[in-house]
Amino acid sequence: MMMLDKIRTEIEQNKGKLISFRFNGARNQIEVFDGMIVNTYKYVFLVKVNNASQSIRSYTYTDILIDNLEIIHENS
Repeated sequence: MMMLDKIRTEIEQNKGKLISFRFNGARNQIEVFDGMIVNTYKYVFLVKVNNASQSIRSYTYTDILIDNLEIIHENS
């Protein structure tokens, strides 16, 4: 539980910032994309993907815990 609290705090701190993400999908497909965390809730958070469609995706904090989704920190 403590680990999820730490992840929630990091997500909250990065809300509204343009961030790079790496999503490890099914069958070892990896997608790297830029997006902005637009909202956070108790179990999920929303990311507005910075591409032509400007789609909004939802992820759980557990996605980060189990390495399905990574926030890529680039020399910050």
